Amino acid sequence: MTKVLISDKLSPAAVEIFRQRGIAVDVKTGLSPADLRGLIGGYDGLAVRSSTKVTKELLEAAPNLKVVGRAGIGVDNVDVKSATARGVVVMNTPYGNAITTAEHAIAMMFALARQIPEASTSTKAGKWEKNRFMGVELFGKTLGLIGCGNIGSIVADRAHGLKMRVIAFDPYLTEKRALDLGVEKVELDDLIARADIISLHTPLTESTRNILSRAAIARMRKGVRIVNCARGGLLDEAALAEALKSGHVAGAALDVFETEPATASPLFGLENVVCTPHLGAATAEAQENVALQVAEQMSDFLLTGAVANAINMPSVTAEEAPRLKPYMELCRLLGAFAGQQTQARDGVLKRVIIEYEGNAAHLNQRPLTAAALAGLLGPMMTGANMVNAPVLARERGIDVAETVHDRPSEYQTLVRITVDTGGQSRAVAGTLFAGSKPRIVEIKGIKVEADFAPHMLYVTNHDKPGFIGRFGATLAGAGINIATFHLGRAEAGGDAICMVSVDEPVSEDVLAMVRTIPLVVQATTLSF
Repeated sequence: MTKVLISDKLSPAAVEIFRQRGIAVDVKTGLSPADLRGLIGGYDGLAVRSSTKVTKELLEAAPNLKVVGRAGIGVDNVDVKSATARGVVVMNTPYGNAITTAEHAIAMMFALARQIPEASTSTKAGKWEKNRFMGVELFGKTLGLIGCGNIGSIVADRAHGLKMRVIAFDPYLTEKRALDLGVEKVELDDLIARADIISLHTPLTESTRNILSRAAIARMRKGVRIVNCARGGLLDEAALAEALKSGHVAGAALDVFETEPATASPLFGLENVVCTPHLGAATAEAQENVALQVAEQMSDFLLTGAVANAINMPSVTAEEAPRLKPYMELCRLLGAFAGQQTQARDGVLKRVIIEYEGNAAHLNQRPLTAAALAGLLGPMMTGANMVNAPVLARERGIDVAETVHDRPSEYQTLVRITVDTGGQSRAVAGTLFAGSKPRIVEIKGIKVEADFAPHMLYVTNHDKPGFIGRFGATLAGAGINIATFHLGRAEAGGDAICMVSVDEPVSEDVLAMVRTIPLVVQATTLSF
């Protein structure tokens, strides 16, 4: 039975979802890294929040692990690179706590603008310092959003309700999307120079680390206020503290810190700073939502192959998964054929072109291409699969191109894979018979129809009388039974192809005998 481990506290509703879907689930929270490594080997899925650290060492101890589900937005606690290398899908839940986090950012803006925490503390102490806490309105102020994705766009919507002007820096924000959101898309330097309030809503990556650096803070307008409910490490805390003390920055509100739990910070003790302990997603609704979402996503993947909100793999909806399955298998098998041929000739892959015609041209091609690359690289690289194959290809400088042909096809669907090794180019094409049965229909431009079988021989030869008899006699003499025999040729007397499925693997000795048959140009074994 498929098994999932929940190693951080999740809503009991998540456990119930797994069980209702027929997945065995264990809840074991608070485990030490060593204890978790000792247990993880027996599980297909791991559901976490932020406490569990999914490290390279943990992944190496998990040979059966297929998916890690993070109930939340960030995946800072997951070694995505190592997971990808091992073919483990990493999912998150980017929508479950988006509203909650956005509302917290808005609340922090209000708290900062009106000095609510300090005013509350003062009043509770029996003071009545009405003149001490002079705030500012949010109305009419320019809000600068660094990041305008799921959460940033909600913040923008709420800010419009407060009659604020919103500008946004986000490399992935299109002009059309900016127009739909009612925000002005700007460059980072422009945002820093213009914004009255800057709110961060971007993941922590190498390119965003310290995006609000000492130099950036120095370029901000005097009196700016900064809000960070995204990730610690996006701003230079020491530089911010100095700017707050000098008055260059009027105030800051932080829900996240570079080191968490944050027990010490240069920002602590400053009156114009509001701090909360990473509460962005801390509402009952958000906790329930992300738990339900991660359980549903992991269950769909483990049971049907559907991929939602994956960090390291193309998405496949639950509706698409059963329809795509036979096409993905066709692409994998065609890739495996091309990969075995490339390996047999000691070729170095330079370029791969994957063409889609007919029905395949109207599908989600990203998972199909991933399946083709997994099949192609599998014979040459141990452990290549749909998750890591695109990364492996990119790391090795293999140029991957997709071409979609919107034209009539000889078949209802057709996929062609062409590989270029620098000195030679070869292609193989296939289709689906009866909607689900993969079949080769073309090799190197020669028409030949052959089913895929576990053990096959692929032979190219000159089309002359006598070849078939000698070939059959050679296999018979070696005690090898032929299951199917498929032929194709370019023209009479020209180049020909022979695809033969046999009942057992062909040894190197028998393969050597086949290669000595007159008219044989090339002979290789295939395994599918």
